[in-house]
Amino acid sequence: MPTLIRSSSLTNFIEVARAAGLDPYRQLRKAGVSASALLDPDIKIPAKSVLRLLEESARDSGVEDFGLRMGEMRQLENLGPLAIALREEATLREALGSVARHLVLYNESMDLCIEEVNGVALLRLQVIHGARASLRQSIEIVICTLYRILKLFLGANWKPISVCFEHKAPASLTTHRRVFGTSILFNQDFDGIVLTQADFDTTIPSYDPILAWHARDFLNAKLAQSDLTMPDKVRKLVLALLPKGECVAERVAGQLGMDRKTMHRHLASHGHNYSSIVDAVRLDLVIQYVENRERPLSDVATLLGYSSLSAFSRWFSDRFGCSVSAWRREKRQRV
Repeated sequence: MPTLIRSSSLTNFIEVARAAGLDPYRQLRKAGVSASALLDPDIKIPAKSVLRLLEESARDSGVEDFGLRMGEMRQLENLGPLAIALREEATLREALGSVARHLVLYNESMDLCIEEVNGVALLRLQVIHGARASLRQSIEIVICTLYRILKLFLGANWKPISVCFEHKAPASLTTHRRVFGTSILFNQDFDGIVLTQADFDTTIPSYDPILAWHARDFLNAKLAQSDLTMPDKVRKLVLALLPKGECVAERVAGQLGMDRKTMHRHLASHGHNYSSIVDAVRLDLVIQYVENRERPLSDVATLLGYSSLSAFSRWFSDRFGCSVSAWRREKRQRV
């Protein structure tokens, strides 16, 4: 079953494409996206087609920040029912928790992880599927949307500790600085936004407990009707727990409200097992990590849930038939 994205992800595509000198409808045809998808924001379209459309549009126009230009024009209302739920939560922490829980209803290709430690809060974006392809444009759209949500609730003068991207900086930072200010970091270990825990405690003036209950009830009902399978749920948790070194079957099963044997039984009914899902997630992530030669291999090992560099190196050699250094050397020679 293909990974799907809500067609509202293409809001403002026509305007940005034309401003960049492109024929938007030609770009849509090239990527296999029907123009009719732009008429209804609730249509679900294959994520692969959307990601291809955005990356090809950036490449064909020579506009490296194509996705960010789309993102800065977004309004909270583009999130549909989730926008109502956000306004009706008591605190920013609860509002962002709602985004994390229900993001799959809008974009099945990404997951939002929320971490709090030592007075710092981290919103970390994780790619669920297709991590080997370039996702720069899509990631910048989502990070921009999160940033605009934060500004809406924290005020126009609020600034994050930092906005982080795994990819390298564009030739021009004009749009990034216009959108995010100066606290932008590239070539990082994650895509996301760093803020203070105090920011998370900000109350939302529009909070109404009755409306909040109805909004959450509606979204949870939609979530229950979604096509998210047990392997998909396990994969989402593996992505969140791998970098923390906590990705053991017992912990994942506990997060799902069941014991390890029950989880294995559900996975087996779909033709999967826990180890194969962990391995598939690592395969999805490892290429984008090792392609960045500025990232130490010890950091890659940690991000993939290995306690030592030697354990990661053995796994890489088993999967790719060569060492990481040999892989990087061959990749450099092909460029």
